[in-house]
Order: sequence, then C-alpha cells, then structure tokens
Amino acid sequence: QVQVVESGGGLVQPGGSLRLSCAASGSSFSIWRMGWYRQAPGKQRELVATITSIGVRNYADSVKGRFTISRDNVQNTVTLQMISLKPEDTAVYYCNVASFAGDQQHWGQGTQVTVSS
Repeated sequence: QVQVVESGGGLVQPGGSLRLSCAASGSSFSIWRMGWYRQAPGKQRELVATITSIGVRNYADSVKGRFTISRDNVQNTVTLQMISLKPEDTAVYYCNVASFAGDQQHWGQGTQVTVSS
C-alpha cells in the first residue's frame, strides 16, 4: 500500500556531488520522519540523515557538513544533497519513512552510490 521510491544514485568521483530523491505515496498515515540510511558491502545498515515533519534534522557524524537533508511535507518527498563525496560514502542508500508512533515504517528499494576515481 505504501510506495517508497528513490532516485539519483550513480557513479561519481571523489569530491563530487550527487542529489538523492525519495518520494512516498499511498500511505494511510502521516509520515513523521523521513530519512536516508546506507549499507556498504559487508557492513551494517547505518543512519545517514533524517528529518521530521517539524524540520528536526539528524545527521551521522561522518556526513555532517557535507550532506543536507530537506523535505516537502505536502508531497512527502525527501532529498539528500551530497557534496564532497568520499570513497567511504559508497553504499546502497535506502529511503525510510516512519510514523510518529513507530507502528508504521517503510523502505525503498535502494539506490547505489559509488564514489570512485
């Protein structure tokens, strides 16, 4: 019933930039938090950045100052502007949407970000 679709991944050189987008649709609940998580091969999925409906942002220490998350509450979209990308940013990036109570949570299919020269 809920669709979460990411886009914007790709191959970029170190120091480059990418912008990821995510759109959620078909939900029967108000989305409280939207965000991005990533998972590199052989590693645990980790939080990258989240943003609540009231604009509170949370960033992983590793991306602070380089990534910016933003949101459109009306369209239920979230974007992640990534600059100064590093090889260690290489991962599959997943969009996550969640209700305030936490009883509803949905994931996108993921989009690959590869940072390599």
